[in-house]
Amino acid sequence: MLRGFLVVLSIALTVFALADCVQTEDDKVRGVPKWAWVVLIVLLPWVGPITWLVVGKDRPNEGWTDRPRRDGPTAPDEDPEFLRRLDEDIRRERRERRQRDQGGEGTGGSPSGSPNT
Repeated sequence: MLRGFLVVLSIALTVFALADCVQTEDDKVRGVPKWAWVVLIVLLPWVGPITWLVVGKDRPNEGWTDRPRRDGPTAPDEDPEFLRRLDEDIRRERRERRQRDQGGEGTGGSPSGSPNT
């Protein structure tokens, strides 16, 4: 039972490290080229994946809970320009609706504004 668990854990660690290595940009790989890391991860169980995770990649000096900051807004509701345009559109639609409603009441029931004869 323990042996099976260790085999599964080793495979999972290898797959995780391999995926991380393949997805890492070339300029963030430390030590040896990326292809050499892939070979080490695949051919040296436990040692290769753990070495990759510890020293193979440049990682930001932030804590585990910190998330990378983006330069611009991440969603439309965080974009001030989008929110400003949305507010202007809402105000314009309300103003047009008010003018339409007020204009319809003062015409006396005729579309031309003159009473029917």
